[in-house]
Amino acid sequence: MTDITRTLEILDRLIAFPTVSRDSNLDLIDWVQNLLQTAEFDVTRIWSPDCTKAGLFARIGPGVDGGVCLSAHTDVVPVDGQVWTRPPFQLTDEGARVYGRGTTDMKGFLASALALAERAGETPLSAPLSLSISYDEEIGCVGIRHMMPDLKQLIGNPRLVIVGEPSSMQVATGHKGKAALKVTCHGQAGHSALAPQFVSAIHIAADFVQQTRRLQNQLAAGPCDDAYSLPYSTVHIGKITGGRALNIVPDTAQLDMEFRHLAQIPVQDIQSQIEAVAHQVSRAYPLVPPITVEAINTYPGLHIDASDKCVAWADSLAGHFGMTKAPFGTEAGFFAGLGLKTVVIGPGDMATDGHKPDEGLNKTELRACDAMMDNILVS
Repeated sequence: MTDITRTLEILDRLIAFPTVSRDSNLDLIDWVQNLLQTAEFDVTRIWSPDCTKAGLFARIGPGVDGGVCLSAHTDVVPVDGQVWTRPPFQLTDEGARVYGRGTTDMKGFLASALALAERAGETPLSAPLSLSISYDEEIGCVGIRHMMPDLKQLIGNPRLVIVGEPSSMQVATGHKGKAALKVTCHGQAGHSALAPQFVSAIHIAADFVQQTRRLQNQLAAGPCDDAYSLPYSTVHIGKITGGRALNIVPDTAQLDMEFRHLAQIPVQDIQSQIEAVAHQVSRAYPLVPPITVEAINTYPGLHIDASDKCVAWADSLAGHFGMTKAPFGTEAGFFAGLGLKTVVIGPGDMATDGHKPDEGLNKTELRACDAMMDNILVS
């Protein structure tokens, strides 16, 4: 049985850093950088634009091409408003499972990768081993986007990139991309006693929502990938705000929305369809400015052919737990965008534990992850 003692020790330290995305991760980064440098990795710190956070890129071994690059993010989602029965920022070991914020998403994988890094520092390597460690993944893969110009210069051409998001140690060969949009509708302010004489921005927003639901039906009838539980691209309006007071006709209304698209469909294709909906609705209200659609953030999807030789190798490294596609987004599409063979493999199950109170991780999965790391070490 794989000994995970050191991985659990590292995970204990990582969980104790409360690296919620809204806060700095620099204490954790300092600790991780020291561990990697002690293991004789060449480490580069990549600062966030405001220098309140940082990511790391580290490499050990011969050359810059070949080998495996392991990718992890350091931030976690908040615990505010959740009812925990265990301390969220302290690792709780209950025999078969460990608990704490980030155990599954995704400090368990990071701990396993760092334990491998220590072993790699004591082992002659035939190919390089590298780690990409990011920040602000949980708010839309913001940190990795900022890191990409530096990573593009540093990463070389690894044989495989493994992004360690929870996949129950299955090889995930794809996930959808995502775009977040701000939609603004304009109306005419006026006294509510005379409301029919004015154009209500909320009425325009309601028309937009109705047309967006029709667009969803069109997307459901379009390109599909049956490997996903929802096999088509989706649109979602998550927040609507508008109006100043009950007795004033609202002159603005804002909708925060997203769409998640199959990786094979260009992001602009669906955004253009949403913009066409906005144009169609606006034509019915010529007395006010048209609806505006602004992209706030995007991240790319991932798609790699399951027959690719690197997928079979990844499955062998992971221990043959099978293939899947992730129902959530990851940083993998950014690495694939550099032309690198990229898959998602990590311990834990997002549906069971991700972003939930009493987030936990089965030790059997952590052992499987450590076994994968051992396979990487001798590959």
